[in-house]
Amino acid sequence: MDTTHCAVDGWVDAIPLPGPRGTATFDLIVRPADIDTVDDDAPDTVVTCTSGDPRITHELLNCVQPGDLLRATGTLVQPPTPGEPARLTVDALEVLDTALIPVLREMVLDRYGDYCVIFDGDTDAVPVFTARGKWIGLADNPDAIPILIDIHERVTGGDTA
Repeated sequence: MDTTHCAVDGWVDAIPLPGPRGTATFDLIVRPADIDTVDDDAPDTVVTCTSGDPRITHELLNCVQPGDLLRATGTLVQPPTPGEPARLTVDALEVLDTALIPVLREMVLDRYGDYCVIFDGDTDAVPVFTARGKWIGLADNPDAIPILIDIHERVTGGDTA
């Protein structure tokens, strides 16, 4: 297998997911630097990324959202089978640009690592639950969600059961 240490710039395709043993996984959509010379119908490249670094994992699971432009630096492994995505083990992450904040018009369920939140376009308050449905509390606004989760993890020692 060919491996290369490199930096890849791309857009986050979906909400990063927690993986086994404290890792996080996400896909980057990468477009060529010379986009003007590529056919309009040319497919984008998908790079599957994973990281076990606790700081990067925390950032991915709590702050990164779909549409964010990231620079992921690490070891790129070419897929053994053509057509499969390349895999990048990330050891450094930089947010180059953030996605626009969507305007909510109805209720939306979202996930923050091991936690779920419910956004309602009619109010700033955000109910927060564990992924298993245990009530955590009501954040005053979306910016207060990480604070509420941090308090819960300090009190419970990170137990989200």
